Amino acid sequence: MIYFKNREFKCSLDVTVDLIGGKWKVLILWRLKNGLLRFNELKRAIPNVTQKMLTQQLRELEQDGLINRKIYAEVPPKVEYSLTVLGESLIPIFEEICNWGDRYLEQSSGGHIT
Repeated sequence: MIYFKNREFKCSLDVTVDLIGGKWKVLILWRLKNGLLRFNELKRAIPNVTQKMLTQQLRELEQDGLINRKIYAEVPPKVEYSLTVLGESLIPIFEEICNWGDRYLEQSSGGHIT
């Protein structure tokens, strides 16, 4: 057993899924792979996410050490998000998942890449 964040996990995969699981966290991390983005830039890059959900997911990713949040003392406040070194280490894994998805679409009967 693994004990992490006051919870019990059966294996490291359970921990990983807890950290990046759900629809939005992977997409947020993927959008940040090329550098800094502000909140509204992330919102535009992931149009189906609600403001509330994006805020919640960004907070969780920050708490888990996968993204940085930098606040500038301006009016209105300027906030930028970027990947931490730990967050950056996920990008090659996501790239391989993308490659797998491409192969899956090519082999499946209903999918196609545009």
